[in-house]
Amino acid sequence: MFTIEQLQAFVATSEAGSFSAAARQLGKAQSVISQHIMNMELDCGVDLFDRSGRYPKLTTQGRELVPYALATLSQLDRLNNKAAQLFSPSETKLVLAVDEGIPLTGLPQVLKNLELKFPDLQVECLTASSPDIIDLVNTERATTGIILSDLQTPRNIDFSNLGHIGFDVYVSVDHPLANQKVSHIDELKQHRQLVIRSKNKYVSGLNQAVSPDIWYADNYFILSELANNGFGWTFLPEHLVSHAPNTLVKINDEFTKLAWQVNIDLIQHQKWHTDPLHQQVRVELQTLFK
Repeated sequence: MFTIEQLQAFVATSEAGSFSAAARQLGKAQSVISQHIMNMELDCGVDLFDRSGRYPKLTTQGRELVPYALATLSQLDRLNNKAAQLFSPSETKLVLAVDEGIPLTGLPQVLKNLELKFPDLQVECLTASSPDIIDLVNTERATTGIILSDLQTPRNIDFSNLGHIGFDVYVSVDHPLANQKVSHIDELKQHRQLVIRSKNKYVSGLNQAVSPDIWYADNYFILSELANNGFGWTFLPEHLVSHAPNTLVKINDEFTKLAWQVNIDLIQHQKWHTDPLHQQVRVELQTLFK
């Protein structure tokens, strides 16, 4: 009923918010995008976009159609990736990008197991913040990522849960918050906050900035050092604090008695979904946090 080009135009417009932005994203003329969507609307017998305002907005019927269009395009990507693998040798290189806040003491054993199954294995390990790792996988600079869970991932990235780790709010023993019982998050807002932010200035849902005074870093080790020297309070992995010499202490808070349990996700670009090496990578990494 619909062509692939129509579905691409429909999804791009729904995501970009205008026909012109969708045209730029797809490298086509705006008139082509508009015509694709008009043809879809004729086939459906309903308007998919409300054009009464400055920018087109999805109608109720359009919003209902979006997830089906996304699923169809995702399956097409998987088909194309599988077809490409049929005519090329299996991949032998693993580029693994890992968030520095995640403990990976079991990683050497995982790599040994992979090397036994794939003698020609080549490995490159990268470290970055979770938002930056999503970009690395999306642009295919990395073939696999291990990140702190973030639901905002591109649709061409597959993810699965590996487990979870504990986080908590820490300050230096000399910080005013160290001897203060905190009953509400607003009390934290009175002090400088130290926040993880990616190199492209993206802040994940896990590390929202709540204080008016913010200092940023792109890794937890720098945050830990800043907090250790009394520059502010911060949200850190418990294992990182417990295994490093420091003067950090958890704040004595009333609004959360237990540590936050943060999910760890494995992410891969869909092109590696059926590749033998990366299938085994998924199997081996599932053992890391069990």
